[in-house]
Formats: sequence, structure tokens, C-alpha cells
Amino acid sequence: MSKEIGNKKPLYKKPKWLRVKLPIGEGYKKVRKLVDENNLHTICQSGNCPNMGECWGAGTATFMILGNTCTRSCGFCAVKTGKGEELDEWEPVKVAKSIKTMKVKHAVITSVDRDDLDDGGAAHWVKTVEAVRRISPGTTMETLVGDFMGKWDDLQKIIDVAPEVVSHNIETVRRLSKQVRVQAKYDRSLELLFRLKKGGMRTKSGFMVGLGESEEEIYETIDDLASVQVDIVTIGQYLQPTPNHLEIASFITPEQFEQYRLYALDKGFKHVESSPLVRSSYHAEKHVV
Repeated sequence: MSKEIGNKKPLYKKPKWLRVKLPIGEGYKKVRKLVDENNLHTICQSGNCPNMGECWGAGTATFMILGNTCTRSCGFCAVKTGKGEELDEWEPVKVAKSIKTMKVKHAVITSVDRDDLDDGGAAHWVKTVEAVRRISPGTTMETLVGDFMGKWDDLQKIIDVAPEVVSHNIETVRRLSKQVRVQAKYDRSLELLFRLKKGGMRTKSGFMVGLGESEEEIYETIDDLASVQVDIVTIGQYLQPTPNHLEIASFITPEQFEQYRLYALDKGFKHVESSPLVRSSYHAEKHVV
């Protein structure tokens, strides 16, 4: 049922369980002001996250480093694609100072993919983690990283700096991976997660449903993540960000999400977030322990 990228028909009508409140309140305004004043990039904005109002209202945000332009062109993602931007050498410090100002106890940091850089941005990642530890030493971190094109020496730099949680999203089932993540590889993501675990990291991954996968494929994906000893899994409904992105094949009911949650818990995951509006950083503060 999924149509090709480039469909120009009107977007979908959301079922009632996908309706969210508009972002309002003083907490939201405070975070918005801080992000704008410091010219920071957040996946909350760039990814059109449906939970932005809830998270920003609570004084939390997921920061995005390495610029605001991704060198990949995934069929699901709202982040703009193109030539990588010149790195802002002060970005690690800006992010760290904002985390301190917000009094964030647990910070989530993600990035665009930077295939144009020799190390995929690994050194910039290290500087960011070190800056947060220096400027806001009481803050724990989850780093949501890309696949570094399978260059494991670059991944080792993340392991060496040892964030409390390291996350990498599998994004979809094996059969749809090439369509959904054009430049990524399903097995490469599994190997990355396994290498993180062997390196002593607390690992996390997530994927979307509603792209045309079968229930059996969803259970197989959960099994694959369990096989590489992932600690935390998140499962959420895919929402088409623009008419130029992959179309939704189906809306998964809250009852179905609960079935996936129970199955994953039975497989031994330490934390499972599975519901329509779940995104990879949702309730991340609960995943550090």
C-alpha cells in the first residue's frame, strides 16, 4: 500500500490516538527561546517530532550536532538533505552550556549523518561528550549515532568516551530497509549494535511501524535486536512528514503496540517504549538505569 517517494496527494487523516496538544506553556517558551538564541539544532524541530510540546514543556530537548543538513536521503526523515555544512567548532560548548542552563539531568544528543567527513563526525562527537562532562558534570548522556559507514575505528571513539547510553536506530524491518534507509544497511546496523555491546555500552535501538511491514516482520526485528543484546527498544508509528516522503501504509492501533511491548519484554529487553507517538528519545531519562 505504500507509494513511491514524490507522491503529491494530500496527506493522511490521523486517527484519534495520534492527536497531540499544541506546544504551549512557559516551559516550552523557555526552551524555544534558548534554542533560538544559541542557534542550536534539535531533532525535535528538524524531525517534526509529535512530542515536542510535551518534552519542551518539561524542560527537555534532544540536541542535534554536526549541522542541520544530512548527507543521506532517507525516505522517512524530515531533516533536510544535501551537502554537509562547515562544522561549527563551538557547537560542542554551545550544546553543553545550554544543557547546563536548562539544568538537564539526562541529555539526549543525536546528529545528522556526515558521510562527507573522513571520520563521519566521530571526533566532533567526542568533543561534545567531553564538553558536556566538563561544563555540566552532573548530566548523564544518551548519544544517538549513525553507522559511520561501517568504519569501526570511528565507532570505537564513541565507545572510548563512554556515554551512559549509546543508541543507533534500525528504523524498519529487513525487507523495507533499502527503501526506507537508502544508504544504510540492516546487517551493518546490527553489527554496530553488537560492537557497542561488546565494548561495554548500554545499547538502544528503535524502529517505525506502518510502512507496509507484516506483524511477523515486526517480531523478527525485535528478535534481531535481542540477538545482539540490545538493552532498550523503542517502537512508534511512522508519520509522513511531507508529500515528498514515503506514504503511510497503515495505522497501528495502541492495542497492537501493547502486544509488541509485551513480546519485547519477554525477550529480555530492560526497557521497552511501544506506542503510536513514541520516538527514539521519548522517556529517555528512564533508560539510563
